[in-house]
Amino acid sequence: MSCIKVHTTDFPGNYPGYDDTWDQEKFEKNFRVDVVHMTEDTLEFDMIGIDAAIANAFRRILLAEVPTMAVEKVFVYNNTSIIQDEILAHRLGLIPIKADPRLFEYKNQGDEEGTEIDTLQFQLKIKCTRNPRASKDSSDPNELYLNHRVYTKHMQWVPIGNQADMFPDSAIRPVHEDILIAQLRPGQELDLCMHCVKGIGKDHAKFSPVATASYRLLPEISLLQPIEGELAEKLRKCFSPGVIEVQNLNGRRVAKVANARLDTCTREIFRHEEFKNLVRLARVRDHYIFSVESTGVLPPDVLMSEAIKVLMSKCQRFLEELDLSQME
Repeated sequence: MSCIKVHTTDFPGNYPGYDDTWDQEKFEKNFRVDVVHMTEDTLEFDMIGIDAAIANAFRRILLAEVPTMAVEKVFVYNNTSIIQDEILAHRLGLIPIKADPRLFEYKNQGDEEGTEIDTLQFQLKIKCTRNPRASKDSSDPNELYLNHRVYTKHMQWVPIGNQADMFPDSAIRPVHEDILIAQLRPGQELDLCMHCVKGIGKDHAKFSPVATASYRLLPEISLLQPIEGELAEKLRKCFSPGVIEVQNLNGRRVAKVANARLDTCTREIFRHEEFKNLVRLARVRDHYIFSVESTGVLPPDVLMSEAIKVLMSKCQRFLEELDLSQME
């Protein structure tokens, strides 16, 4: 039994029995992308026939180099809540904003005032009061107080310049309306103005467009000999549900690999000596299973296409630098 750790190589021929020499015709023939599952916020797809360095490049770009809009400055006019201004500003910065960053420009560092092409403005003005209709015997804050919970739905977009004409009323908003920002009590209030700018996760994690972006190699489980009877049931219990199934063949119960994809790198079989020469664990060296979970700013398939564009621009810039160095 063995488990393979895959990393990129500088020179081909490092792995015995595996040909990793670069050949464009071979790459074009073997490279494939299969979308396995996609929802509004999540995407799972297989990328087959690439090197580990390229797979990791996509992951890092998704995390740190695909831009989004996020709160950068918070102007606090009044804050009588128990949350300090700095903590409140930090919480507001981490709220994902539903705005297409491709429609905005990066703000210049020297510019104090934002414009309609590089800044979004939000206002949060709310005050907690007692509910005059609440029962005298009640101890439930939801009944006793009005506006005692401040949510992202209370953030109001304030268009700058011609933004009202550029975007529909509901286009610019927090991704989720039920994110709790603060809790207030009667007499406490918040009066804030927020400026959102375009940025990348490399500068601050609040600009990262994904909640998570990861990949793993496709598991490969090989049964070296037929496994029957009670041993087959024992093998099935060593893996996640659905990986191994036990079939009835001519009155015999025989183990079979049903779906190796569901394996979660379990090490349970290594505890049993009887499986030592019966099962081999490995990973398909060039088959990567990607999982992308968007924060909701952009759909995950759009994020992936933007990551590809970023990598292409990096390659183009590298080629231009090579040409310049050769001219010198």
